[in-house]
Amino acid sequence: MRTRKEKLKSPLPMRQGVSASRVWLPKDTEGKWDTILDFIVERFPFITQDILEDRMSRGDIVNETGVPFDKTTPYQDEIFLFYYREIPDEPEIPFKEKILYKDENIIVVDKPHFIPVTPTGRYVKESLLARLKHHYQNEDISPIHRLDRETAGIVLFTCNRDIRGAYQTLFQKRQVKKAYHAIAAASDREFPLTHKSRIVKSEPFFIMKETDGEINSETTIELLQTKTTQNTKNKLSKYLLKPVTGKQHQLRVHMMSLGVPILNDPFYPELLPCKGEDYSSPLQLLAKSIEFTDPISGKVLNFKSLQDLMFQV
Repeated sequence: MRTRKEKLKSPLPMRQGVSASRVWLPKDTEGKWDTILDFIVERFPFITQDILEDRMSRGDIVNETGVPFDKTTPYQDEIFLFYYREIPDEPEIPFKEKILYKDENIIVVDKPHFIPVTPTGRYVKESLLARLKHHYQNEDISPIHRLDRETAGIVLFTCNRDIRGAYQTLFQKRQVKKAYHAIAAASDREFPLTHKSRIVKSEPFFIMKETDGEINSETTIELLQTKTTQNTKNKLSKYLLKPVTGKQHQLRVHMMSLGVPILNDPFYPELLPCKGEDYSSPLQLLAKSIEFTDPISGKVLNFKSLQDLMFQV
């Protein structure tokens, strides 16, 4: 049985592909907040009070029935507050996704490098999810799985919430075949090989690492091609990566563990400073193909990215 929190619908309409977010107002047993504004100033410390008051004056922060709060509205226990997430001066990402397939249930997208799948950090309207919601004017669109912002290639979305669970189950039961291409330094190892390890969270929080313990990640790796660069005389190889599991950053961590981190990886083996809007050196990782049996139609579906990774010679 669904709780009130799960089934409550936002009173704010989608705006430029961005659905309203919500925050639960807890019971204020200590009398910490006299007003709603006091609460959100504490809840969002990286947003100035002037900006929050401006959003209130525009009617962009409302209660569960859509009634706007203002800066004098008294604090209220155990209700939802709805608001639009906004990023001042959000950078425009100068790349365009390609729609490879769409029916009444799913959308298959070929994602360029640098576009986040969902709103994160400095990107909300520029996320792939917001772009699709805005383009199709459908607030029910939702990703079935994720790719890192740095990774290009195939991403699946559902566009009908009633059947979303059927597609999510495919990934949970590992009934989806995924293949990636990656470019990294050449290796003396013999391929194909299977790499298994235990991957856990590291520091900072968005970095992963391998550790001792029960194995929770597995990738099969094949060698596709090797070339020698003209400028440095170093050998680079293109690899075919087939993940059996789906841990965060799994392919990037596994390649690093094998001594051949993926070319232009800003996280592994070393965390590099954020390059902002520098798009000159994309991570050389591409979700090349995906195959599964559609749980609704029963048909075997196979999609391939139109993109390719090029050796930097």
